[in-house]
Amino acid sequence: MPRNAVLFDLGGVVLGSPLHAIRDYERELGFARNAINLVAARTAPHGAWSRLERGEIDMETFYAAFEADCLEAGLAIDARRMMQRMSEASAPRPDMLAAIDRLRAAGFKVGALTNNWAHAEGDGRSDGTRVLRDRFDVFIESSVEGLRKPDPAIYELACRRLQTPTAEVVFLDDIGGNLKPARAM
Repeated sequence: MPRNAVLFDLGGVVLGSPLHAIRDYERELGFARNAINLVAARTAPHGAWSRLERGEIDMETFYAAFEADCLEAGLAIDARRMMQRMSEASAPRPDMLAAIDRLRAAGFKVGALTNNWAHAEGDGRSDGTRVLRDRFDVFIESSVEGLRKPDPAIYELACRRLQTPTAEVVFLDDIGGNLKPARAM
């Protein structure tokens, strides 16, 4: 079957990796590698991280709740500082922006599908996405939709908005677990 659309994750694909920022923060605190990510994974789908990405809590609530989640795992963190580092790491990758532009010029539908959060300051998105929106035919944010990867429903939503069958969409994500539901479709 021909591929007619490409669905891009943002952080770690189109933008710099938030995982690298978290890893650097873990290293600074003397934590084992992936210690913080494991807290987010183990508390899903009801932990602070998942609730933030579904838009169920604001940033201030997240800071306290995620610090508590981490403390239960024996990790004392400053969630505000960690999130600031993630934001600083999320610069657009020029090669990926050029690839998106080439795909669109070649007639492919191009979408963004990101797990993200709204800033506490207002309606601004978490990851500099405002400057990217015009590059995509559809732009799907977990915090707006109330769904997050790897929930298959968010992939189905993306394909509906692209008006393209799932078998014709290439999914790009830096987290393998986020690709499994897409592959199963």
